[in-house]
Amino acid sequence: MTERRGPTAPASGELDRVAGLTDRRSLLKIAGVTGLVVGAGTLAACSSPPVPSGTTGGGSGASGGGQGGIPTSEIPVGGGKVFADSQTVVTQPKAGTFKAFDAICPHQGCTVGSVEGGQIICPCHQSHFDDSTGQVVSGPAPTGLTPKTVTVSGSTLTVS
Repeated sequence: MTERRGPTAPASGELDRVAGLTDRRSLLKIAGVTGLVVGAGTLAACSSPPVPSGTTGGGSGASGGGQGGIPTSEIPVGGGKVFADSQTVVTQPKAGTFKAFDAICPHQGCTVGSVEGGQIICPCHQSHFDDSTGQVVSGPAPTGLTPKTVTVSGSTLTVS
């Protein structure tokens, strides 16, 4: 007769431990923690540097070691840049003209995503805003973006 060798039956305590690891609640807990870690990493990877803020009356920008501001060269002519951390979008509709607006869409509070073809675009429901005035070009946003003050000093700018 041939002796069969195979896995031995696990002890009762091991079965309880394995069952505890595979029940639905445990899996959801593990998935929730994993999702939180992955989501935080994704959010950090997608964030933009904050727009330095300053005052128009002799104050300095909030970053840059005394120089402050961001280089004007970072804002493309006919386009713009969204700074999600400071909830600001800065545009340059024509060379040397800089505009800034609150980047939160008045429709449902999403952050606008891009500046293309003279328009600031909200990715959530496709509201479009004029890059010079912030006014609604197409809805569903009920109102335009709130303007902010841009101060240009040499080759840098600050927003307040």
